[in-house]
Amino acid sequence: MKKQYQIEQQRAVQQFRRIATENNPNIQMTLPLADIVGLLQEGVGNLLRQAGLALMQLVMEEEVKSLAGERHQQHDGRRAHRWGTEQGYCVVDGQKVPIRRTRLRTTDHREQRLGSYELFQRSGPLQRSVWDKMMRGLSTRNYSAVVKDFQDAYGIEKSAVSEHFIEASREKVKQMLERPLGELQLCAVVIDGTPFKDRQMIVALGIGCDGTKTVLGLREGATENTAVVSGLLSELAERGLDFSVPCLYVLDGGKALQAAVRRHAGAAAFIQRCQVHIAGRNPRFPEGWNVPSRASPCEPGSLGSGMTG
Repeated sequence: MKKQYQIEQQRAVQQFRRIATENNPNIQMTLPLADIVGLLQEGVGNLLRQAGLALMQLVMEEEVKSLAGERHQQHDGRRAHRWGTEQGYCVVDGQKVPIRRTRLRTTDHREQRLGSYELFQRSGPLQRSVWDKMMRGLSTRNYSAVVKDFQDAYGIEKSAVSEHFIEASREKVKQMLERPLGELQLCAVVIDGTPFKDRQMIVALGIGCDGTKTVLGLREGATENTAVVSGLLSELAERGLDFSVPCLYVLDGGKALQAAVRRHAGAAAFIQRCQVHIAGRNPRFPEGWNVPSRASPCEPGSLGSGMTG
């Protein structure tokens, strides 16, 4: 359920889009040539960044005019009136940059949000920028020094970057756990539990007919019990995974995993016990047998090549 401020933000953005669509005003920006030359001393990028901030100010001022009219003039369609200015920020290239904004009050003395300002302030691009850079190896410790383009930019300190990365990670996990699975053509599904602190994370990994690996889902539980695994498989079925198609299921020796797979896939499940699990429990092997690691593919003739249907 959306909170009240989120509803007001959405209404302001929709109102701004109506103004842009119905009125479609032209915005003209004038920059003295001497100022352009001065900005170019620090490169074209600096000119584009500063010009972009100036353009944002003009866009917000145009929205203010449409709601409150020109200064010191009568406006029959006035829906709000000016209430001073305050320091705000906009998000540019993953950085929070200070910007002045005009405050408006409605006729019933309530705050009137600017839709343009809400768009400039959206944190989605900021979180995506943090996610992309950290996934490429940039640490929170060095983030500010590497990405800072504006002298007065902020919101890129170590603690802030960590918060943005957590939010972006939460959104990525949500997308992964909600994406439809009906179009996947799988030849094998690997299901196993991995410890995380004092809990078990049950993960299902699908292997496509072309060898592509896809994380299908995960479920948290105290142990690898039948209820947890069945809940995970039921969730995959709701998202479109067809358990009636014959498929190879690679599991460890636990009975809970096999029972849950049998319950959902029935005769379509061909169960193979994971060779790595067998190797971990019985280090003695006949001469000439290969024991694959978790990182290497299984080779023909390896331990556990027999399959039970």
